[in-house]
Amino acid sequence: MKSLLITGIGGDIAQGVATIIRSHWPSWRLVGTDTHEQHGGRLFVDELVLMPPASDPAYVDAIRDLIETRGIDVFLPMSEPELTVLGDLISSLGESRCVTAGASVIQTGLDKLSTVEALGRFGLPAPWTLPVSEAAPLAYPCILKNRTGSGSRAVFTVQDEVEARYLAGKYPNAVFQELLEPADREITCAVYRTREGRTASLLMLRRLTGGFTGWARVIEDAETTRMCEVIAEKLDLRGSMNVQLRLTDQGPRVFEINPRFSSTVLMRHRLGFCDVVWALEELLGHEVQLPTIAAGQVMVRIQDAVVVKES
Repeated sequence: MKSLLITGIGGDIAQGVATIIRSHWPSWRLVGTDTHEQHGGRLFVDELVLMPPASDPAYVDAIRDLIETRGIDVFLPMSEPELTVLGDLISSLGESRCVTAGASVIQTGLDKLSTVEALGRFGLPAPWTLPVSEAAPLAYPCILKNRTGSGSRAVFTVQDEVEARYLAGKYPNAVFQELLEPADREITCAVYRTREGRTASLLMLRRLTGGFTGWARVIEDAETTRMCEVIAEKLDLRGSMNVQLRLTDQGPRVFEINPRFSSTVLMRHRLGFCDVVWALEELLGHEVQLPTIAAGQVMVRIQDAVVVKES
């Protein structure tokens, strides 16, 4: 029996990952962490342990101590704030005990400016992106978003110079970025690369609901697939990452790389794109088979509710 530690268990990604692991390896012991317990996270794990936030100086030592005291075999960090501070611990645990996308993917994906610069080095087209502290937007409307982090929080459409100055003052560590159109052609790409270098990509045309992918259809696009393969190879992807882009009139344009499992992890698992299982199978020393997922299939996110008794 293995013992696994999954961080951020109050969130949808960690809960999806825990659901997959529980269904595939029901005897494994799952330990989850979060900063509070006012969520359903404990329903997905055998033990919920409260932790300080990743921004707390005590966080890394708390995680390290938990791994030692609970006899954790495999560690799965789930979010960007955690990946930002856990580099040394991830490196010390190595690929035999820690599931991540790999150091190069993490370093590049955590910084949106670094992401665009990397795309340029790889010869891939990318939206213009500028730190708000260094330059004004090249055109309006454009996007302003935090240089680090993920999701739709603190993402704004900037219409003119007045808004640009105001938002730049409020978010000094943000970037201006080219507004990619059309909005209804946003693609989220799950990309998995095996340890020997085989790559599989699942392209999903999506519609956001409350900041999450609420509806998605599997599509085929040769140029997008090629771009995902180039990124995976150049960044030496060691597992799963998420590439976000829009299909513009000029072709696909990547605007973000998430160096982790994404919010569609359970949805795509139902289709047979089982990147959580593949990552753990490879960690166990097993070879994995990467399937071809038929285009046209539609996935939706559903809700559920549970009544719990407080202890």
